[in-house]
Amino acid sequence: MDLSNFTTDPYWWDAAPPEDALEPLPARADVVVVGSGYSGLSAAAELARNGTDVVVVDAEALGAGASTRSGGMVSSGQKMVMTGAVRGKARERVSELLADSVDSFQHIENLIAQEKLDAGYQKCGRYFAAYVPKHYERLRRQGELLQEMTGVTVHNVPRREQHGITQTDFYHGGIVVDDYGGLHPGMYARALRDLARRCGARLFSHAPVRAIRREGAQFTVTTGRGTILAREVIVATNGYTGAATPELRKRVIPVYSYQIATEPLPPELMARINPGRRMISDSQRELYYTRPSPDGTRVLFGSRPSFYDMNEQAAGRNLAAKLEQVWPQLSKFRITHSWRGKVAMTFDKVAHMGEEQGIHFAVGCNGNGVALMTYLGHQTALKLLGTANRPCAFDRTDFPTEPYYSKRPWFVPIVSAWYHLRDGIDRTLS
Repeated sequence: MDLSNFTTDPYWWDAAPPEDALEPLPARADVVVVGSGYSGLSAAAELARNGTDVVVVDAEALGAGASTRSGGMVSSGQKMVMTGAVRGKARERVSELLADSVDSFQHIENLIAQEKLDAGYQKCGRYFAAYVPKHYERLRRQGELLQEMTGVTVHNVPRREQHGITQTDFYHGGIVVDDYGGLHPGMYARALRDLARRCGARLFSHAPVRAIRREGAQFTVTTGRGTILAREVIVATNGYTGAATPELRKRVIPVYSYQIATEPLPPELMARINPGRRMISDSQRELYYTRPSPDGTRVLFGSRPSFYDMNEQAAGRNLAAKLEQVWPQLSKFRITHSWRGKVAMTFDKVAHMGEEQGIHFAVGCNGNGVALMTYLGHQTALKLLGTANRPCAFDRTDFPTEPYYSKRPWFVPIVSAWYHLRDGIDRTLS
């Protein structure tokens, strides 16, 4: 592929770049929300809608974090089943988690429709592809569990029928889940900022939070641009959680995910690669995920290109080679964008909302955050307002960590190398 000239900004920023908001910070607020991603903005909008004086602060430009660096895939909890997050948990607990995951999908669809958010949303379905032949049966069983536990519609796709989904021989069949969508992450973030402001929230960029200190019935939030006194604080920093919240930081594992975008492709080629314009991912441990751009003209492709972190230029070359493995017919086209962003993994593979030393939080999307983090931000706001009709399944006190982990995720390259090795062995032996 042609890699002679690409930008390291996310493709999504072409249409909806991050925003500077450099007005002086207020001295006080009812609630300070740390982080201007989907979770923080959702919480801010709901709180402000109900008369709360809300201030949102971000360390960088508004919308510069992982919310606008994602793939924009919108699920109703399928990934919890597909990644084994529910394995070993009591059936009642699994039912609760999946029920709220389904609710998160309904919530984001309702939010976009009711608020008329310009987010490029389409309900298109997702194809989960078998990386090796033996994975097909596993995917089929997972699809049955999804249907049983959540009521979503699942179709089995044997390899002989795969070209109806995508014209590739790289995979060995899979399943299609109809209840899956895709949106434009940059436009969605911008629409949520507009919504939060319409509701009365105030948003400020380039105000990194240095410390959060409780003093009696209020908090002092110290930022790089000044100090704010607040009755409540919500931390919605996910993969960018830092030293201001050390107890939270040692429970989330920041991991870079990388993506590329092709130049616009001929319509007839796009029709062969992805005729249904679906989201697509596979069954590798270090999975590939891909989708068409919302206008249907480009292929976007993501993965973790190596077991060690790399810059966007090196990652772009690596991902382009992987993309050609799946679709050799793309070899003559140009890569226009290569970017990365931090997702927050957790030790139990489940997202968490809750309270730590009086500070509320919603973090740990495990790479599945568009609908879920929108929902958990909303649920956190309902909790503060006292209007939630039931506890959220993700709101629990058991948020695990490990004694060997505090700040730096030194073990991520080791785990990633093991995943790459196992994926390679699976392919060799298939």
